[in-house]
Amino acid sequence: MSDLQAHAATIRAAHRRIAPYIHHTPVLTCGRIDAIVGARLFFKCENFQKIGAFKARGAFNAVLSLSEAEAAGGVVTHSSGNHGAAVALAARTRGIAARIVMPENASEAKKAAVAAYGAEITYCAPTLAVREATAADIARRTGARMVHPFDDDAVIAGQATAAVELIEAVKGLDVVSCPIGGGGLVSGTALATRWLEPGARVLAAEPAGADDAWRSFASGVLTPVDHPQTIADGLRASIAPRTFAHIRAHVDEVLTTSEAAIVEAMRLIWQSMKIIVEPSAAVPLAALIERRPPIAGLRIGVILTGGNVDLDRLPWTT
Repeated sequence: MSDLQAHAATIRAAHRRIAPYIHHTPVLTCGRIDAIVGARLFFKCENFQKIGAFKARGAFNAVLSLSEAEAAGGVVTHSSGNHGAAVALAARTRGIAARIVMPENASEAKKAAVAAYGAEITYCAPTLAVREATAADIARRTGARMVHPFDDDAVIAGQATAAVELIEAVKGLDVVSCPIGGGGLVSGTALATRWLEPGARVLAAEPAGADDAWRSFASGVLTPVDHPQTIADGLRASIAPRTFAHIRAHVDEVLTTSEAAIVEAMRLIWQSMKIIVEPSAAVPLAALIERRPPIAGLRIGVILTGGNVDLDRLPWTT
């Protein structure tokens, strides 16, 4: 069995495992946005997913994959919000404890969501190093099992199921695109695309103020960004060796985009599609509009990753 076949089997198993606990989200289109981009876009709406983001897929797969012995001490993770809420929900569904480390500058909406699912929250300084150290300390003290936001094969397999559903719903895609933070989603998306639609290109998109994936992809050397600066709070993490390996093997291009373009793309989706998305979800569209890659007339699948927004602090009103 080839590596890709093995990943395909793992992704199929993940899809079967999580199917009773997630939403099979719709794929929407928008003629106005197609006209602006010059291509046919198909939006996989993970903003309608459980907890309001694709993260439910990876979290449920990881938590449900644990043996009884592994799950006995509960689970722990660090997250700016969506992954934390997803792990909290998956843990509550399984009946085990969840401990979530969150940066102090996480959005109030995401803090409230994690708390609502019954997790124990520990706040920390807003750096990846502090988040990881705090979560590791909690794991040592409590025996909780770490469910990493992206550096975890079970999480990656779960995230891949969004692309599986997109590709199975829309035949003949030329491009599949998603945002990139730590790289769990794009790793899963790339694996699913290479398996189900091998002729399609995979485009990852990230904010210019958090461009570790772009730098790493261009140089071939993992290059973290110590202090990412972006409104797209879900994309502030740096990719890991595991996700970087998938990106190098299966992603065709990494695009960056400005903060202004992210806000405009987010607003365009709200106004034209009448749906709520968070800044991170708007990054692929922003990159397509601002960077203008050669996509005229192509069929492009875009994963809209989430819709958890602080409605009292919308970026076009501050």
